[in-house]
Amino acid sequence: LNNMESPEIKIVDETVPDTVGSSEIRAFEIRPMEDVESVGSSSPCNPMKHNESFVHTEDRILHIQGSPELKPSSRGKMTMALLLVSYGLANFAFYGVAVDLVVFLRQVLHQENAEAANSVSKWMGTVYICSLFGAFLSDSCMGRYLTCIIFQFIFVVGLVLLSLSSWFLLVEPPGCGDGDGLRQCAAPSRRGVAVFYLSIYMAAFGNGGYQPSVATFGADQFDDAHPGERRSKQAFFFLFYLALNVGSLFSNSVLAFVEDRGKWVVGFWVSTAAAALALALFLFGTPRYRHIRPAGNPLTRVAQVFVAAYRKRHIRPPPGDHLHEVEGEASAIGGVGKLTHSDQLRFLDRAATATEEDYHAGNAKNPWRLCTVTQVEEAKCVLSMMPIWICTILYSVEFTQMSSMFVEQGAAMDTNILGLFKVPAASMSVFDVAGVLITLAFCHYVLVPVAARLTKNPRGVSELKRMGTGLVVALLGMVAAAIVEVHRLRSAAAPLDHRHPGAGGRRAMSVLWQVPQYALIGASEVFMYVGQLEFFNVQSPDGVKSLGSSLCMASISLGNYASMVIVSAINGVTSRRQSSGARWIPADLNRGHLDRFFITLAALSAVDLVVFVVFARLFKGIKLQENGDQPQDGHTYIV
Repeated sequence: LNNMESPEIKIVDETVPDTVGSSEIRAFEIRPMEDVESVGSSSPCNPMKHNESFVHTEDRILHIQGSPELKPSSRGKMTMALLLVSYGLANFAFYGVAVDLVVFLRQVLHQENAEAANSVSKWMGTVYICSLFGAFLSDSCMGRYLTCIIFQFIFVVGLVLLSLSSWFLLVEPPGCGDGDGLRQCAAPSRRGVAVFYLSIYMAAFGNGGYQPSVATFGADQFDDAHPGERRSKQAFFFLFYLALNVGSLFSNSVLAFVEDRGKWVVGFWVSTAAAALALALFLFGTPRYRHIRPAGNPLTRVAQVFVAAYRKRHIRPPPGDHLHEVEGEASAIGGVGKLTHSDQLRFLDRAATATEEDYHAGNAKNPWRLCTVTQVEEAKCVLSMMPIWICTILYSVEFTQMSSMFVEQGAAMDTNILGLFKVPAASMSVFDVAGVLITLAFCHYVLVPVAARLTKNPRGVSELKRMGTGLVVALLGMVAAAIVEVHRLRSAAAPLDHRHPGAGGRRAMSVLWQVPQYALIGASEVFMYVGQLEFFNVQSPDGVKSLGSSLCMASISLGNYASMVIVSAINGVTSRRQSSGARWIPADLNRGHLDRFFITLAALSAVDLVVFVVFARLFKGIKLQENGDQPQDGHTYIV
């Protein structure tokens, strides 16, 4: 240590407890290094200095103008109402396009059924995968407020282009392309098709980037340190998912009715107007908003932890209270509070282990060599949530069946309701929304209050338990679909009955038998997606909250892609057994075994549930360092 002349290091004459069995650890007292580079804040998007003073509420939230909010806002209900109405209108606009997009592709662009279905699946997958990009910008440099505005504007522009291209280039003659195919559209021009795809993918990019940011931004409006606002925050997640489903309900009913009659231009302009109104309402609430400043690139900070830990892979880390951390209440990550050290994933603690080399030639300023405890705990949090997130992907595979196999099954059933009117098979998704609304009301007004009294936990039921319940209910939904399909196949194989010529001489099952499976999937959504959204928001540190919320959207995206892979694999395997006619999902479902497909998904879901329970029991959440917590004793071990 003769060449270590820094005045910030002083040898402490005391014995260090041998907690890790290493004789190479010595104790030094290290005064706070004021010139240490603020972790993650060096990007051009986030030019904040490390020693910048922040005045926050108890949970470090500022007004949008930057002035401090010293106590819980009394305007929270108005702010929440504006955000929820704006979000509901945005979803009304989005699902107004999505609900009949496959019909538009078939009737207006003249695509085949399989091509149109794959186009919609790719488009939906793109919507949710774009949420990762929006979350990255939100957390790293733009902030949630600005991210919401920019991506909503892109969404509106995409819908304007869609409406104009349909009006002038695609829907010719006007009113063509109805659901029954009575009025054929002219062949589309290459220019029209190009503008169409540009418009819908621009809308996908805008809506996908907006979704995780608005969820996290809405949660930012509540002070977690205030009991009343903490309860309001929990209610917000229920109402947030309610707004999504109310918006989709009106689009699935009103706009689907309009577009199914060939009035595509009218339907698209209504969606555009709703999206523009959603943006206007969001901007109207600007003076009331509170926000958290971006904390820098979260991916860089996580990468720094792994690189620093790998560089010190041969070193045994000291006890948690002797790892490297800056002094004071603020962490080295701008705008993010300190996190308490945890004993999980201890191999990453090497990144916060100080060595003699770290204090040579200014290495202590390099976060790729030495990280703080807060930065390490942030990386631990992201890594520990990954197994939980992976287990939700298979649930999303089950969820996507509502827009594919459930519809195919319903199309093979009797869609005449009580002999009075005929409904499209896709309209049965109304019962999914009904299941969502009923379950939301039950959870919010019955389950959570009763569980809170019994468990003395204000949250009632933990997020992980709710997510596990969602897996169970979705499994039951797959079983219900399989049972319906077994009886439908028996009905289709029954002897001919000439009293039912409309059903090919056979008495087809009523499509109303699908109500239980739709309602069960709807109920599972409340437990899974609301619980998942709240879980990733609560368990993610401030610097990665939008990234956490985007994981929910990414799960849906990967679920769409995984569903395509599973269906293709099953068809590929079963089509080889042509001699026995055992193909599960043929063009004519009466010759297939769709029931076996649903049972396969139920079996996979059961395995997924077991894995989820294992990782849920192993999961340990983050803990913010509170004012009453004892800080480190000022001694950092130098290895």
